[in-house]
Amino acid sequence: MQPSILIVDDHEIVREGIRRLINRSRPVWEICGEATSGGDAIEAAVKLHPQIIVLDITMPGMSGLEAAAQISKLCPDCRILIFTMHDSERLTAEIRGVGAHGYVQKSQAARDLVVAIERLLSGETFFTHQPTN
Repeated sequence: MQPSILIVDDHEIVREGIRRLINRSRPVWEICGEATSGGDAIEAAVKLHPQIIVLDITMPGMSGLEAAAQISKLCPDCRILIFTMHDSERLTAEIRGVGAHGYVQKSQAARDLVVAIERLLSGETFFTHQPTN
């Protein structure tokens, strides 16, 4: 069974970029769905049961962190990778606190996104401040 990935971002261009990067780097990975908000992410996670959720942290309404907290309770087998423009030690603690498994900075997506997904698929974590987990 090939890995299934749910992409969540409120910007279509960002979702398209993630999709293209994944399809180009790992064409056997399945993009099983996309969502544009935290609420839609929760619904899609429950319905689609993806192995990986690439989840934007900053969205209107419900933030990615709020969605991640709910998804981690409803779908404990989903591995959540936060996708953000931000980077800080505090953010790492917040992401761990909501049950997510790592994060990738949007500015480093070309270098880190596929590596981060591979780590999550193998049961590891991926935090920018802690490249060796």
